[in-house]
Amino acid sequence: MNASHSDLLIRYTTVRSRSVALVAPLSAEDCAAQSMPDASPAKWHLAHTTWFFETFVLEEHEPGFAPFQPAFRVLFNSYYNGVGAKHPRPQRGLLTRPGLDEVLAYRANVDARMARLLPTVLHNPALCALIALGLQHEQQHQELLVTDVKHLLSCNPLWPAYQPAAVVMPAAPSALAWQSFESGLTDVGHAGGDFAFDNESPRHRVYLHPYALASRLVTNAEMSAFVECGGYRNPALWLAEGWDWRTAQGLDHPLYWQRVDGAWHAFTLTGLQPLDGAQPAMHLSYYEADAYARWMGARLPTEAEWEHAAHQALGVLSRSSHPATDPMADPDTPEMVQWFGAAWQWTQSSYAAYPGFRVADGAVGEYNGKFMVNQYVLRGSSSATPPGHERITYRNFFPATARWQFTGLRLARDL
Repeated sequence: MNASHSDLLIRYTTVRSRSVALVAPLSAEDCAAQSMPDASPAKWHLAHTTWFFETFVLEEHEPGFAPFQPAFRVLFNSYYNGVGAKHPRPQRGLLTRPGLDEVLAYRANVDARMARLLPTVLHNPALCALIALGLQHEQQHQELLVTDVKHLLSCNPLWPAYQPAAVVMPAAPSALAWQSFESGLTDVGHAGGDFAFDNESPRHRVYLHPYALASRLVTNAEMSAFVECGGYRNPALWLAEGWDWRTAQGLDHPLYWQRVDGAWHAFTLTGLQPLDGAQPAMHLSYYEADAYARWMGARLPTEAEWEHAAHQALGVLSRSSHPATDPMADPDTPEMVQWFGAAWQWTQSSYAAYPGFRVADGAVGEYNGKFMVNQYVLRGSSSATPPGHERITYRNFFPATARWQFTGLRLARDL
């Protein structure tokens, strides 16, 4: 095996091992439960990401292919209609069989078969690209696994912790400042050269009007002020559908917040904790983020504004998978922070195809394109995003009511 084969195997093993490590703090019972239709059991995430490699890679390219368990083709298919039948998503938590041990055995079996196949694939760029997609897909599910586990544990009145709390000194957030950006033409979208999902292309030119972006994300303390001032009870701040949704759900504060002895607490991955006012406000729906922005006399950025500002602030090209942290050269310019690793940031941009976008052939073409309706784009990454999975052109997307993801906001305004 040459160095390139070794690199591919190391990459594959590293990503796959992390998924198993994420469930190490969980019991078998934890891994089987499903807290709501939008979430999936941890066991299902482990199996589905394995199903991807068995179905799209091994089934087509492994000599003498035989499935580990034929029934898994249906049980662990997510939304690929081109593959065939699917087990209903809201009923994934009813799959007590196969057990966690069998799912882990399934992973080990597919990993061993992939290890035998990987040395033979470098001559096939299309297959290498498919394997890269599979690994990126697994990293997406790693984040989903963490967010789904958090929602599951939050439903338990014992407030169990997923991980032990780290002893850290709370840091005060920097004062919010505004950075202005001039109007003009700019290119957005992935420039090529390394991995990107198909929805990040083609790169294209857009015109931006003058705008300003906040130097950091909105904090829990700032969101708390919105709550205490009756922001959730003021229909003038809300989009019509958002107000109807808020009213129907009876919401008056962000997800995972609750009062304990008169003080706000929040359920976290380390259990129920006093609300840290310095941390970014998270688990906000699009409607909540938009209402807060209106309350502040601001708005949400467009995704083109976010991407343009991120390039200016970080001084890196879109082909970089590891964003730099250098501030802008002008010493009078406020430092723009929290682009990555804090919370996904809602934009006001509907999730739609870029000009010239074409859906890939085959079932893999269902990966992104068919979801380009009734959703909004988020940019950046969150504390649950796997290391190295972020990039400036990444387009995450969720419906306007989604709040169980690590979603926050950065304010924008017109100039």
